[in-house]
Amino acid sequence: MDERGGAIAAHGVTKTFAGAKRGGEVHALGPLDLDIKRGEFFSIVGPSGCGKTTLLDLLAGLAMPSEGTILCNGAKLAGSVPDGVGVVFQQDASFAWMTVWDNVAFGLRRRGSASAEMRRRVDQVLAFMGLAAFARAYPAQLSGGMRQRVCIARTLVLEPSILLLDEPFAALDQQTRLLMGDELLRIWRETGATIVLITHALDEAAMLSDRIGIMSARPGRFIDVVSTKWPRERDSRIVSDPGFGEVTGRLWTSLREESLRALGVGK
Repeated sequence: MDERGGAIAAHGVTKTFAGAKRGGEVHALGPLDLDIKRGEFFSIVGPSGCGKTTLLDLLAGLAMPSEGTILCNGAKLAGSVPDGVGVVFQQDASFAWMTVWDNVAFGLRRRGSASAEMRRRVDQVLAFMGLAAFARAYPAQLSGGMRQRVCIARTLVLEPSILLLDEPFAALDQQTRLLMGDELLRIWRETGATIVLITHALDEAAMLSDRIGIMSARPGRFIDVVSTKWPRERDSRIVSDPGFGEVTGRLWTSLREESLRALGVGK
């Protein structure tokens, strides 16, 4: 895979919404520019309400920008999730009435994939995610972390080249989040996918990412981009590296005043 090419390019992107008052508008996002390389792990952090999820919706094609353009794998977005892009949301989106196997097969069924090909790919992804022994279990029989793995597996089985994640581990305890981070890094390395992660957790962003974009209070713009310079072969043990504290410290230094602004509090 040519990592010099661009997976995502957003230029001059702005998003406004209709306000509660007639004729009013809420300026939620931008203008901002963003360029993400193929195969990169890029995280986005920012104050609550700064437009992080709005930006992810735009990158996924689930919404259109008010101004500006967004390209995914060189193609301009046109109001729908393009081929090759997978999205995993914060909420547990597994179907309670389906087994793990059927949950993972859901997207392939909707595509009309041949039965033999579907069985091969679902079984392969379940093994890859450590879920093969739970193929006939139902989501209610699984832990929160395992249910989120099911949601990730349901996306991976479609073989996306770009994986967009909106706080997928927010509901998990800290230890499980670290272990799920290890799993996500393994997925990233072994699939070669480009990953964009939205997170409120600065330590999570610092541990996982090649680069981290820091957003301002609303309207959200990028005020800094931090390169971690971690090796590709990394896991949660990176938190003991002396440079880890430097990265998280820089993130908080940039974010502190923006977070106060978002709360309406002076310096």
